[in-house]
Amino acid sequence: MKSEIIWMIIGMGLVTYIPRMLPFLLFQGKELPPFLQGVLKNVPYATLGALIFPAIFFIQKDDIWYGVLGACAAFLVSFLGANVIVVVLSSIVVLTVYSYLM
Repeated sequence: MKSEIIWMIIGMGLVTYIPRMLPFLLFQGKELPPFLQGVLKNVPYATLGALIFPAIFFIQKDDIWYGVLGACAAFLVSFLGANVIVVVLSSIVVLTVYSYLM
């Protein structure tokens, strides 16, 4: 393996590790304000929504209902409290039926 590739892997590992390690070192033993804790608890949901929402409308260029129906099925089943696997499978089933009907 070339030395450039090895150095690139080491560099990418450091760039990934350092931002994850710094908060543990800087905030060790300190308590964050309740407002900031509330904001940080919602970051994963906001990030997931920002990644998924555009894909709903652009999954198929010809038929916008394909993504909308899949998302509605997933939202409905997840609202009912189903497991993540059940949510994904229900969306797949709805989209399979829809693609056969169209």
